[in-house]
Amino acid sequence: MIADSRHEGPIITLDGPAGSGKSSTAKAVAKRLDFRHLDSGALYRALTLGLLRSSVVEADWKNLSEQGFTNLDIDLETSENGFQVLIEGEAVDIELRTPGVTDRVSFVASLPASRQSILGLQRRAGEDGRLVADGRDMGTVVFPHAELKIYLIADLEERAMRRLREVGEDSPDDLGLAQQARTLDTRDQSDSQRAISPLKKAQGAIELDTTGLAFEEQVQAIVDLAHRLTLL
Repeated sequence: MIADSRHEGPIITLDGPAGSGKSSTAKAVAKRLDFRHLDSGALYRALTLGLLRSSVVEADWKNLSEQGFTNLDIDLETSENGFQVLIEGEAVDIELRTPGVTDRVSFVASLPASRQSILGLQRRAGEDGRLVADGRDMGTVVFPHAELKIYLIADLEERAMRRLREVGEDSPDDLGLAQQARTLDTRDQSDSQRAISPLKKAQGAIELDTTGLAFEEQVQAIVDLAHRLTLL
């Protein structure tokens, strides 16, 4: 369903571990540059939601073929600032952030068949260029020829604090912070060691440590790089 009248242009990828600020930063960079934003994580959440709505029992998810995931009918529709995720033609948004989806999306995203099922969809989203795409394999697998690749990192404790703030815990105690840090560390290990599309810094990517940066500073740093590389 993707269709747009924009001319071809550059693609910027933002990859990095959980909590490094990929999605929020990519969205802000896209807005500043008048690019579209592709949140790849939303597609894996859509696959997870589609499975939860399907008749496939959870124990059998790992055995699904690429066609099995394709049959969930996940699609993208262009919107004013990027893309709207669809499941069987229905727009989904807040449904993608429910606890049931959040608890299972990491597992679904680790399945080779799930990743392969949306690869073409992701690449078609970049056909017209002028795109900022975030995820864990945007610069390595999905858009390996992107004009600007960014690899965001941040200290584990800082990433844990950001994740807790996302759910309204602005002043977590030491135990809560430590538990969240362990959760992120486990996710890091899983993402880095998986056989298909492991999390790693893409060839030619510029590493940006956001630990000590305010949000606007990290956005500006990427915008500056885009201007410096004359991508605009």
